[in-house]
Amino acid sequence: MNILILHRVPYPRIEYHRGIDHTLHDVTYFGKREIIASLPPDLRCTAVERPGKLSALEEARAWLTEHPQDFDRVISMSEYELLDAARLREWLGVEGAPVGQVMLARDKVLMKGAVARSGLRVPRFLPLSELIRQDGKAPWSGSTVLKPHSGASSVDVVVFDDPSKVHAAIAGKRTGVAELDRDGADLSLFEVEEFIDGPILHFDGLVEQGKILTLTASEYIGTCLEYARGLPIGSYQIELSEEMEAWVARALDAVDIHNGSFHLEAIVDRQGERVFLEVGNRVGGADVVPTFEMATGIHLPSQELRILLQDTVEGTLPAPPKDRRWFGWFAFPGHHLGGHLFMGFDGAGSFRGSSSAVTWHELSIGKPLPTNITYSAHEAPLAGIVGTSSPAETRRWIVRLFQSLRMRTASPHITRGGGDSSISKAPLGSS
Repeated sequence: MNILILHRVPYPRIEYHRGIDHTLHDVTYFGKREIIASLPPDLRCTAVERPGKLSALEEARAWLTEHPQDFDRVISMSEYELLDAARLREWLGVEGAPVGQVMLARDKVLMKGAVARSGLRVPRFLPLSELIRQDGKAPWSGSTVLKPHSGASSVDVVVFDDPSKVHAAIAGKRTGVAELDRDGADLSLFEVEEFIDGPILHFDGLVEQGKILTLTASEYIGTCLEYARGLPIGSYQIELSEEMEAWVARALDAVDIHNGSFHLEAIVDRQGERVFLEVGNRVGGADVVPTFEMATGIHLPSQELRILLQDTVEGTLPAPPKDRRWFGWFAFPGHHLGGHLFMGFDGAGSFRGSSSAVTWHELSIGKPLPTNITYSAHEAPLAGIVGTSSPAETRRWIVRLFQSLRMRTASPHITRGGGDSSISKAPLGSS
């Protein structure tokens, strides 16, 4: 096959060679310079650097107009370029998930509407433009979430006391979201939904021809929104019930996710009812992929690539490890202090040397903190994986870590010392 990959996720996070035989197939990677640089130097492939000034779709079309060629597959493993890949397939006449199907797993309004019609509960929601037309009136009262239709990592997500406060903030151009606080803001890119308080679960797995082949359940410690505000986040694997699996299957079917990896999030409300939040037809971020493989023996990206190449995956997946351990991942943010220098952690010693710590990636002393939201090892101040004999023990380990660590930073103009910035006392529950 001749395969075009819209290359946005750094190569080590996907390890394309594990799912695509590069000696059998001709593979072209199309991406920005810094991501192209992540390709292994000995990988048999064609690397095409794009300028990065326009979307991947626009720049791929321009490149292919100038250098016409045929492809059998157009693939993206990045949530941000799934639609670009679908539109490029449509333009080239290449088989694969069509634009309308991909939209269901990208647009949160379409997504929740489809899931609600399937009979599963979702938060009550409205397109932002509809809330404005109704002068701030919504079918619910109380805390309200303003978010982009197709965002990720809780970027541009804001919680207001009630729907009317969203309306007032939009009118006064003081939402705190740059896109909405400028003249000529495009309200169609945003939605509002009722805020539901409770533990957040995520389900990760692989589906082929509508059948779930493998699945894990996990519970967050902290939230993506709190992480965006500067607090740590983690998650730990929990027991999976048959009822959970059936619920996940209904949600996937509702949004037409029939092939590939998926990452689905839900909230458990005060009555114990599961409420669908969102789902992506891609692998989860942070260290979801390695913790999934440690628990199941299955590397999700490579098996997804096999499915996209129409290999038969069912019946060929590796068996899970005989010694079952329960894994979790954790990450500490630095973007809220971007521009400062990382000067280390107080209280990390016993955790760094713990027998339960599977991986521990800490920034080098003196390295600038990231300015963008990232959960990635080698980018965040700290990211790692823990494994213990039970879900409860894994959760306790991560909670103790969050309660114990204090990050030290320094101004870039100061080589020693500097102001401390605490990110340890997060409202993460008891250990």
